[in-house]
Amino acid sequence: MSKLIASVDQRTNIVGQNRLELLIFRLIGEQPFGINVFKVREVLQCPELTEMPGASPCVRGIAHLRGVPITVIDLSEATGGKRIENLKTAFVLVTEYNRTTQGFLVGGVDRIVNINWEQIMPPPKGAGANHYLTAVTKVDNKLVQVIDVEKVFAEISPIDEEVSEDVKKQVTDIDLSALTVLVADDSSVARNQVKRALSSIGVNVELVNDGRQALNWLEEKAKEMGGDITSKVPLLISDIEMPEMDGYTLTTSVKNHPDLRKVHIVLHSSLSGVFNEAMVQKVGADQFIAKFHPDELASAVRKWMAEP
Repeated sequence: MSKLIASVDQRTNIVGQNRLELLIFRLIGEQPFGINVFKVREVLQCPELTEMPGASPCVRGIAHLRGVPITVIDLSEATGGKRIENLKTAFVLVTEYNRTTQGFLVGGVDRIVNINWEQIMPPPKGAGANHYLTAVTKVDNKLVQVIDVEKVFAEISPIDEEVSEDVKKQVTDIDLSALTVLVADDSSVARNQVKRALSSIGVNVELVNDGRQALNWLEEKAKEMGGDITSKVPLLISDIEMPEMDGYTLTTSVKNHPDLRKVHIVLHSSLSGVFNEAMVQKVGADQFIAKFHPDELASAVRKWMAEP
């Protein structure tokens, strides 16, 4: 099954073209789910698990992979479904996510599909605030659901979202009150994390759900201001994985726009693979920050909002 995962060098050819490779898997039943292949280091049949006393019920245990302990999370149970009972037929998706390596227990793995981000749509409106989806798409006439893994992590292992007092003191030397940061992220959890961190240092924040909305917002702002917007909106913080338009394509579009190209762009993503630094240079972004470290984010905001 590990042969499903191709080399990073091969897959980077589609990055920046608003395309992705989606690993299709199942939890319980036949409903297909998807995860970006770039998040996945390895796919293997569920190994022997060692229980963790006191851990969340969704944490099924620790897997020892080549001497390295990996926490294994039951993705079905973590998203409100039934526990995956038959570990002998289950698989573990070993992922790099938010600066950590962990495994997601799934019921079965299907295949990898190459798809355009424009075919990835936001979840339907009216689904409420408690669902676990960031996007949906169709593959072979079946609806594939993309799970909001950031929400899963936030519930199982909450992280410190506060900017330290030392960093707060460092940003008091510039007046941020007249400036706005645009934040684009398809995860409501991630958007709110960024907003709380930046609001704590006095930054005005506008939130949008995907790259298409971000580009439209910036273009409208340029029309209002009659050209260059950096005196009011000097910085865009963007996720990479987003429905309709990904962060790489958004960056390229902004940097090629005569009224937007001076906007600084920080790509802020849970994708922590080594390809990111090269892609930042390729598409013209100013910085890459792996999610989620509030002090790094606040320091980057101070740097790029202070620069002309």
